[in-house]
Amino acid sequence: MNKIEYEELITFHPGYYIKDYIDDQGITQEELAKRLQITPKYMSELVNGKINLTEELVQKLATVFGTSTTMWLNLNQRYIEKKIEIENRKAIEEECHLVKQLDYKFWVDLGLVKSTRDTTEKVRELRCYFKVASLHVLSQRDFLVQYRTSVSEVKDINIINANAWVQTAINIGSIMDVEPYDESKLSSSIAEIRSMTNDNPKDFYPRLKELLSKCGVALVLLPNLKNCGVNGAVKWLNKEKVVLALNDRRKYADTFWFALFHELGHVLQKRIKVTLVSDKYKEELETNDLIQKLEKEADLFSRNTLIPENEYLEFVKENKGKFTANSINEFAKKIDILPGIVVGRLQQDHYLNYQTTLNNLKIKYVIS
Repeated sequence: MNKIEYEELITFHPGYYIKDYIDDQGITQEELAKRLQITPKYMSELVNGKINLTEELVQKLATVFGTSTTMWLNLNQRYIEKKIEIENRKAIEEECHLVKQLDYKFWVDLGLVKSTRDTTEKVRELRCYFKVASLHVLSQRDFLVQYRTSVSEVKDINIINANAWVQTAINIGSIMDVEPYDESKLSSSIAEIRSMTNDNPKDFYPRLKELLSKCGVALVLLPNLKNCGVNGAVKWLNKEKVVLALNDRRKYADTFWFALFHELGHVLQKRIKVTLVSDKYKEELETNDLIQKLEKEADLFSRNTLIPENEYLEFVKENKGKFTANSINEFAKKIDILPGIVVGRLQQDHYLNYQTTLNNLKIKYVIS
């Protein structure tokens, strides 16, 4: 095709002008091919806009047509630039339906993209922020969050939002200043981090963030994104810096601390080439024996760090499944932990249902 049109845009391949010359001069393509010392097939592809001009062909065209090489180079360059513009506009308009699956205001509120009502402008803004050539990248099941390719309850809208959330966390974490990763320092800081569980988030969160930064961990706490099932993620940017991201969706203290220590467990595993994601659709995540092992280890690390296993088992045995607010408060005081964290653990282990009146022992966090 030697002419491309799209809406008000139009561009002409140099072959368009060559065909005009052939028609005006009353010669055949075969004759012009001979004059240019190219094959009839090559001539046909040139006239029909299927090939770009080479330096050698430009020289030949300038000689045969009695023009400058600059003229042909300019024609070719203008065609290429306009063709790219047309293709990009088509792609952007085709991606507009993907933008509608994302809550653009989420990134505006975080100050990461500019506010606009124009859908095509939203596509450009998000492409740039996510560092992708096309928003279709975010809809891939094997991008940042690895979902099974088989039919599942995870829909396309969940996939694009999960990938977008994780990429946002990575972007924010990548510009945070942290010291080089120090595994020994992080391990020795676990007890201090656990001691923060009884504190107000206004007090502990700045200390937590600073402490982790000194260990090489960039802590990113992001608001929940609609249709995103990700609870947390760990992504190594290099051997000396890791991003630990948490979703503040549920806001309950027990959920926050379990998720934090779960992700810290992943950090201590130091699987640099693997992006580890915790997702509410965990049964739908693409997995293998290694990932399953890492997840079980991280779960165990979190559970036992918050509530020592032996003391927990003894507490369960003593109460024989009949837990009260008093017994939970006493046990929580004994191990120096929030009562709500004990309730959450009992619910995870199915000793309590999630509609229990003991939920009033749980507290919600507001972390800004």
